[in-house]
Amino acid sequence: MKIAIVGFDREGRASYDYFSARGHSIAVFDQNPNVVLPKDVSGVLGDSYLQTVKNYDLVVRTPSLHPSQLLAAHVQNDKIWSGTNEFLKVCPTKNIIGVTGTKGKGTTSSLITKMLEKAGKTVWLGGNIGIPALDMLKNDIKPDDWVVLELSNFQLIDLQSSPHIAVCLMVVPEHLDWHKDFIEYTDAKRNLFAHQDNKDIAIYFAENETSKAIASAGDGKKISYYSDVGAYIKDNAVVINGHRICTVDEIALLGKHNWQNVCAAVTAVWQVTQDVSAIAKAIKEFTGLQHRIEYVGEKNGIKFYNDSFATGLHATKAALSAIEGPKIAIIGGYDRMLDIDEFGVFLRDEAKDIKQILLIGDSQNRVATMLSGAGLHNYTQSDANNMKQIVAEAVKLADAGDAIVLSPGFASFGLFSNFEERGTLFKKEVAKL
Repeated sequence: MKIAIVGFDREGRASYDYFSARGHSIAVFDQNPNVVLPKDVSGVLGDSYLQTVKNYDLVVRTPSLHPSQLLAAHVQNDKIWSGTNEFLKVCPTKNIIGVTGTKGKGTTSSLITKMLEKAGKTVWLGGNIGIPALDMLKNDIKPDDWVVLELSNFQLIDLQSSPHIAVCLMVVPEHLDWHKDFIEYTDAKRNLFAHQDNKDIAIYFAENETSKAIASAGDGKKISYYSDVGAYIKDNAVVINGHRICTVDEIALLGKHNWQNVCAAVTAVWQVTQDVSAIAKAIKEFTGLQHRIEYVGEKNGIKFYNDSFATGLHATKAALSAIEGPKIAIIGGYDRMLDIDEFGVFLRDEAKDIKQILLIGDSQNRVATMLSGAGLHNYTQSDANNMKQIVAEAVKLADAGDAIVLSPGFASFGLFSNFEERGTLFKKEVAKL
């Protein structure tokens, strides 16, 4: 079969490895003219890279490429495929848990994995968390193993099958620079549930109507979390079906917003095992992922937190609520022009312990206008163009006993290539202080 791999990033390379190992004729297509292709592999690079892709039997897109771009290049819809679709088709086990939502996917997926491992299961974690699904097939996955997939809207938009257990966390507007509207964004997530039958399980967040609507897309058994149907908080403890798992004080993850993620994970794992001890142990030990309210350290009496993963202000709100004491917040980045007024109300009415806000990136003028409109003037606009300058300016605004929190609330593009680079550079500059 003649197969086109479109987009040669991490996912594209995983697709190349998988399909080439099975004897297919492969060509690589990428808009980046500087992509280095594997030896003896033909490819088309540069702005006109999609012109001939229609001539292939199968077109495997990388998640960041919207399917509409392939349709515009006259690729037949039934030829468009993805690594996630292929993985779900051929995976040796059908014990698959898929997790989506706007934020919390990686944390919840990782926590589910830890819980299942504590319960003695063999578990493979991958997907949007940084391990392409097809790369997971390089392992010896057995029929009795469990697979946990973190799945983004980019991976779900053309998904053609659903996992046995699907979990939808809170969903709010995001990635509207990629999707034509919020409806397309939520429709992508509905695909996680749309192909389920009545033997499957659909888990959703009881306090988010969008999550509930997404989970209703298929025939899976509906179970809500943060309600007494699934796991929820009662008397300062995580409880499910009358079983007390642990107290909220024993949750290692910072922030009340993570109580939701814990309850989602408990609800999912409860469908597999009711091992209360194993579930509780994972909750008490799992402190979180990099770039998610990550404690970096203390310098000269100032604590530093890296929350670079916060690319939306709803995530920034959660981080600023989770970290106690006086704070300097570093906010801003690439502006996707989402509504930001609600964040101003939060800062004015609830976030009394924020001493100063350091505004960075091309979003800062709009954020400054919003803050002024909310009656807030404790902000400084920065013309810093690198992390060294940003950290130095933040330190000047802080005193001993304060916390400096990098929780941008906007995408990294412009100043940094991605949230990982932004967070890593922040940690490096803090280490130099």
